[in-house]
Amino acid sequence: MLSLTTISLGNFNHTLFRPSFDSSKVTEVKATSIASLENSRHHFLNQGGGSRRETRFRMNALRAERQSVTEEEVSEMVETDATKLKVFPGHAHPLGVSEVENGINFAIFSRHATAVTLCLILPEREKHDRLEDIFELALDPQENRTGDIWHVGIEDLHRSNVLYGYRVDGPQDWHAGHRYDSNIVLIDPYAKLIEGRLMFGDVSNKMQQFFGTYDLDSLPFDWGEDYKLPRIPENDLVIYEMNVRAFTADESSELDSNIRGSYLGVIEKIPHLLELGVNAVELLPVFEFDELEFQRRHNPRDHMINTWGYSTINFFSPMSRYASGGGGPISASREFKEMVKALHGAGIEVILDVVYNHTNESDDQYPYTTSFRGIDNKVYYMVDMNSNGELLNYSGCGNTLNCNHPVVMELILDSLRHWVTEYHVDGFRFDLASVLCRGTDGSPLNVPPLVRVSV
Repeated sequence: MLSLTTISLGNFNHTLFRPSFDSSKVTEVKATSIASLENSRHHFLNQGGGSRRETRFRMNALRAERQSVTEEEVSEMVETDATKLKVFPGHAHPLGVSEVENGINFAIFSRHATAVTLCLILPEREKHDRLEDIFELALDPQENRTGDIWHVGIEDLHRSNVLYGYRVDGPQDWHAGHRYDSNIVLIDPYAKLIEGRLMFGDVSNKMQQFFGTYDLDSLPFDWGEDYKLPRIPENDLVIYEMNVRAFTADESSELDSNIRGSYLGVIEKIPHLLELGVNAVELLPVFEFDELEFQRRHNPRDHMINTWGYSTINFFSPMSRYASGGGGPISASREFKEMVKALHGAGIEVILDVVYNHTNESDDQYPYTTSFRGIDNKVYYMVDMNSNGELLNYSGCGNTLNCNHPVVMELILDSLRHWVTEYHVDGFRFDLASVLCRGTDGSPLNVPPLVRVSV
């Protein structure tokens, strides 16, 4: 089981969550059942996966006139105008990207969407042309939807370095809590890696689009035969709170410029931590965030860079610009594991400061729509249906994640499992933990489902 331990509740803001299990024998923690997800599983099994079909992706090029692919157009396309890919209905589970026997599967939740389009950028495309080289596949609600899950499989797709996202359309009813805009390519909430700009604070790319990506090519990370978790008794913890980038970004760190401000930079300073008597580090947010979000529009803070990271874009991906030398998301994932392995080898636990109370998408006045808002705003965020569908703002950051909605609760639990099983972190500190104890209407709960299922 996973244990939830409160270490300070002066303002119900600091909660330490320490998984207590052997990483070699992972204990599955099952959230309360989600009716729509369970129904979709049964529906998919009953329909037998559907029939295979072949289609072609037409290059969108973001021209003023959007193009859709019909069966008649498919027969008329020439090879120079389209990339030929075989697709099949796919599977509703697991959410995100997964490898199946006959290809790569994509699955995304959206209860209120009326149309979902998968957008792909293939590895051979030049990065500076990425927005001009998006290939789109409109999902058929009859073949590619099971319950509230939209899904599709693609044969012979690259197993890494594919960028992807979704266009999602739905009711244009602001007062009902919907915020659909099919012009925006959205990040998959279950994307395990995110690619955006490569270098931290690169203002020449401040408007950079963020995409999901995946890596099914790399071999499993080698944690070593003698690797073990520190398992330090809670009363004996000496915790050093640090920002990964700020810890070594300055020249005074005396590190090579390629690793200053990176996960690898932390490794180089382990002797310093041991000299201080530290046996646990609490890392300020390391989930993917946009450090230049303030600079995307004119405002009093448009000269600033968000170095703290309390503005999450995605809950599964390590911050890609903490990779050494602008190595990108795959390197960031590997180097994060190298950092954890080295810290554990020195007897130092790794605790993550996590932000599940709000996201980067801000408020309705100045929205920064990258994912949840455009996929299913009414599900992912608390909405005041008594006030024209406005976002409730218990976080002070413009929106409040709907943590005790069954779908969002499952997302949070899946994220926590991911960081423990994939990255071997030892615990979590929950930012503004009071939000985790609010119902879908914002009212405080005596026994919040999210907390109850985690204990």
